[in-house]
This record gives sequence, C-alpha cells and structure tokens, in this order.
Amino acid sequence: MYSEKLMKLFRNPHNMGSIKDADGVGKVGNPKCLLPETKVHTIAEIKPISDIKMDDMVLGHDGRYHKVKRVMKRKYKGKILKIKNRFGITFLTPEHEIMSVKIPKKHYYNYTRNKKKNIHDWNHAEELEAGDMILYPISKDSKNISKMHVENRKLRFDYRSRNIPKNLLIDDRFLRLSGYYLAEGSVRDKITKTDLSFAFNIKEEKYVNDVILLIKDIFDLDAKKKIEPKHNTIIVNVNSVMVVRLFKNLFGTGAENKRIPEFMMLLSPKKQKALIQGLWRGDGYFSTDRKWPRAGYSTISYELCQQLKLLLLRQGIIPSIYEEKEKIVKSTRHRKSYRIHIGSRDSMKILSKILDIKYHNKLEERNDTWIDEEFAYVPINEISKTNYNGYVYNLEVDDARSFTTDSFLVHNCGDVMYLYIKVKNNKIADIKFETFGCAAAIATSSIITDLVKGRTINYALKLTKEDIIKKIGGLPPLKIHCSLLAIDALHAAIKDYKNRKGDVKDKKKECKKRKAK
Repeated sequence: MYSEKLMKLFRNPHNMGSIKDADGVGKVGNPKCLLPETKVHTIAEIKPISDIKMDDMVLGHDGRYHKVKRVMKRKYKGKILKIKNRFGITFLTPEHEIMSVKIPKKHYYNYTRNKKKNIHDWNHAEELEAGDMILYPISKDSKNISKMHVENRKLRFDYRSRNIPKNLLIDDRFLRLSGYYLAEGSVRDKITKTDLSFAFNIKEEKYVNDVILLIKDIFDLDAKKKIEPKHNTIIVNVNSVMVVRLFKNLFGTGAENKRIPEFMMLLSPKKQKALIQGLWRGDGYFSTDRKWPRAGYSTISYELCQQLKLLLLRQGIIPSIYEEKEKIVKSTRHRKSYRIHIGSRDSMKILSKILDIKYHNKLEERNDTWIDEEFAYVPINEISKTNYNGYVYNLEVDDARSFTTDSFLVHNCGDVMYLYIKVKNNKIADIKFETFGCAAAIATSSIITDLVKGRTINYALKLTKEDIIKKIGGLPPLKIHCSLLAIDALHAAIKDYKNRKGDVKDKKKECKKRKAK
C-alpha cells in the first residue's frame, strides 16, 4: 500500500514540466527488455514474449495471474546478458530488474541459513553475479472444479459408440488417470480405427492394472491389455470414440504437444498430487538404491515440462530442468527432451509421500536452495555477455508490474524520467521533471525536486534513496527501484551541467588563445 503522502504527490505533483534553457538535463530509465524468444508463463500456456497479446494473463511476483495492458517492442543494439540457473536461461538487457538477493562474498554466506538473512529486492541484471539468489513465484491462483460436463456427440451413422458419463468427477481417480495419459498415452482418431492406448514398461504391470481399474470405475468401460515381449512393453487399449475425443481435447495429441489443461493448473495443490502421481509413474523414476537418492522425469513436451515445474513448486519441491539434445544411440533416434531432476532431501521427502514410496535418508547434505510460501530461492549458476542487434520486447502488466519467464521473475517497469535543472551560484535555482511511469515514480520525482530546490550541488549529490523513501512515507519493496530512478536522474542532470560548464570554459580558453595569436 502507498502512503497518504505519496498518493497526494502523485495526484498533485510539484515542479512538473520542463525547462527549455536548462543548464543540465538528466534522462534515466529505459524500456528494459528481453529477447523475442523468451518464454513467459501465462495462465493458459508458456509462450514466447513476442507472441504475448493484450489481455493475456501472466504470472506476477505475487503468485497471481495479471492482465497484460501493453506489449512493447523496439530495436536494440548493444550488450545482452545471458543468465543461467537451474530452471533455464534468460537473455535480457543489462538494466532489466530481476527479483533477487545479493549474496555478500564472505565465507559466512557460504551457508544457506546465513544467505536467508539477506533481503530480496529488484536488482538490475548487470548488478548480479554467479551465486546470487533469484526468486521464483509460487502460483497461488486456485479454482477448484468438482465436476466437468462431457458432450456425447455421435457422428452420423454412428450406432455403436457407447456414451460416457455426462458429468465426470474431477477427483483423484480422474486426475491420476490424466497423469498416466500425459506420460504414456496416445490416441488414434480415424474413421477406421479410434482408440486410446497407454504404453508401459513390462515391469510396470502394477500401473497397467491401475489404469484398467480406473477406466472401469470412471467410464464403465473394459480396457484390454496386450503384452509385447519384443519391445518390453504392455499396451492398454480403450476402444471408445467418446473417451478418445475427451482426452484429445483436454491434453492434445502427439507427445511433443501434450499439455495440462488450464483448469487442472488452477486446482488446489492437494488435488494436483494425484495428477503428479500419475505423471511420475508413467515417465518418472524415484531411485533409493544409491548413496544419494534421486528422482527425475522426462518428456519431449516443453509445455508439459514447464507446467510440471509449477505444480512441483506448489508442493514445496524445487526441481532442476535440463534440455537434452536430439541424438542417435545404437541406431535409435532420440528426440530432444526435457528432464526434471529432484535431488534435495526435503524435496525427495515430499515427492515420496505423493508417490507412496518409502524414503529414508539421514545423510547430511549441503543444499543451496530453499522455498517458502511465496517464492523458491535458487542460485545463479552463470552470467555472460554477448552482443545483440535486433528487436527486444517488454510487457506492461496490470497491478503486479512484473511477470515470470521460464527461469526468472522480472520487473516490467519501463519508467523513464527527465529531470531539468537551472543552476545559479552553485545552487539549484529551478528544477522540473517529466516522468512516464507509475505512481511511485512520479511521486519520488516530485519529492526530489522539493528536496534540492534552492540547495547546493554538493547537497544534492549527497542525497540517498533512504532519504527519498523516508520523506515519501515509505515505499513497498516492489517500488524501491523508483527512488533509485529519481536519484539517478538528479545525478545525471548534475553531470550534464558540469559537462556543459566544462565545455564552456574550454571554448573560452580556446577563444583567448586565438585572440592572443
């Protein structure tokens, strides 16, 4: 919440405008941007920022989905930062703010318990280093649906297809079956052959029988299983046009296109456990027969991988994500895949309960991540710079003014401030500003003009962001960067004044030299 004083200054700012013959002009801020292919989490899917449209709902810093008010695009030529963490890689301009924790380079902060004592803030990407922690929001929007209506529409001359229940319960049974399908299922939807099938390893007969029972309980249909020893698989077939259409519409077709429907992503974390259970039983593993127990999941669907990441975070599990490139092994082509890795003891404990697996690990381990009700905290692994020449994008997001990529939580603030000063006898005789931004940016711009008007240059240079925050009556953590913008604009205007003053002196000296000759 903004203070009463801040809102008063926002509604009636002081010294707003420009000075035509200013002695110094400070311009700071720019539309901080990301590369067009940067993936952004929306409520429906994860997609490139270049494909985001107005009114799309994106995941903000508060774990809620907020409407996109504007999509900004501009040409950019210069340095781009590549920042990598366990969730992925993001390329962005050096000034872009990331919600993060700066970790002092002291031995004391090698321990996670001490890292937690540092305060998170919006830091410019160029200020961050490997080892600093980034914050990733935990999705909180929830919309529990208990039933789903199904339309049993038959094609013309279809006299054989059996109807399925018109109202399906969205319970543990259906969610677990959905997980099995997302991991191991496929459909054929042709006039000559329409069926849904699940393919399990020959050692997974327990899950095969579970699928058969679920099909019977939910749809009152008899599924058939077929053992294929040559391929070490067991196939479960369901011959039902209605079931095929239902699963096809809900989850997509083709392994690379599978995704979790929006309503399932918004179910309560408690309900989503059954979905995770089915997914993991199909394409995951949980290994306890080693010194350091590990778990993992693999899929060729990037969308599904990212959705599962969000589901795991809601359970308190911090995953790592790896991309495995396409390769050929023993004459077999393996498509590009995405792997989720679980290794920390706390995450393994939670996952074991979801999967109904006994797990005991008393080994001490060093864990460089942690999670609370609001965020997951993960370290930056690597930062590098590269040159870029092309289009970059940013979003203006309603309320939250932030959005979440596949690996970071970033600010959307494109605030730009112009500050003009007139100097007389080394004092700021007049000062005005033009700010294009939020309420906090406008109010902090206004307060800084009040603080320095009539004061000396030296006094103005000594002002800090703490002075601004105190004078304004406090700022929410999300808006502290606005006070920095005001300070930066003031310093830039003074620097411009000094440069101009220096140029004038140099010109006078040059004139005197010419006259002397």
